Amino acid sequence: MTGLRYVYAVCRPYGTPLQAQLTGVGGDPPRLLPHHGLVAVVSHVPEADFSEEPLRAHLEDLDWLTTVARAHQGVIDALTTVTTPLPLRLGTVFRDDSGVRTMMEEREESFLRTLDRLEGRVEWGVKVYVESERTPETSAAPAPKPASGRDYLRQRRMRTKSQDDLWQRAETFATRLHETLSGVAEDSRLHAPQNPTLSGASGRNVLNAAYLVPRVKSEEFVEKVDRTKDDVPGIRVELTGPWAAYSFAGEAATGKEGP
Repeated sequence: MTGLRYVYAVCRPYGTPLQAQLTGVGGDPPRLLPHHGLVAVVSHVPEADFSEEPLRAHLEDLDWLTTVARAHQGVIDALTTVTTPLPLRLGTVFRDDSGVRTMMEEREESFLRTLDRLEGRVEWGVKVYVESERTPETSAAPAPKPASGRDYLRQRRMRTKSQDDLWQRAETFATRLHETLSGVAEDSRLHAPQNPTLSGASGRNVLNAAYLVPRVKSEEFVEKVDRTKDDVPGIRVELTGPWAAYSFAGEAATGKEGP
């Protein structure tokens, strides 16, 4: 099959095959491209969509990008069940197998060093949200209609104080939770809070963190998160994972790519 080479991840050689029905970006099954002590997981993609100019245009198309991202993530998830992958950036494309091998040759030392650090480890994501519209004060019966301007201002001050108190509790809770989870994890990353307009999640995001956890300690990590979920009314905790260690791949998983 002709076409460009889409690269999902780099890993060490492994023996367990991926599921036979797995397809990648554009519907093409992923295959393994070995080079020295590394393997690139690749599939063929059409030049009409993934050469430099069309790809740049497609990246502005949210529906197209979502479809590609889901297929990309599907391959990474499948790899995570059989090995420790080093996921590459979405849309990493090369002209041919030779280009992929050249990339692995140039970055071999960095890839191997990062794979050594990530071996046997997965990433868990934890987010904490303030559900500002569902605090105990606001979820009770509606406040009576103000009888005067002074009454209106009093109610506004009470609502503001209630919200400020909740934010303070949320910050204290998030700080304590992060310290607790960091004690189980080998490493952690604090990401910028998510924009609710973009994420679609309800509430305000006050903690958006990733944790690098040995597989053998994942159950302990999940239990620690579960024990905190209902600690503070008006605050919601979300756990995602286990994922490939995107947040801890560092510079090894980035770099210039292109056909």
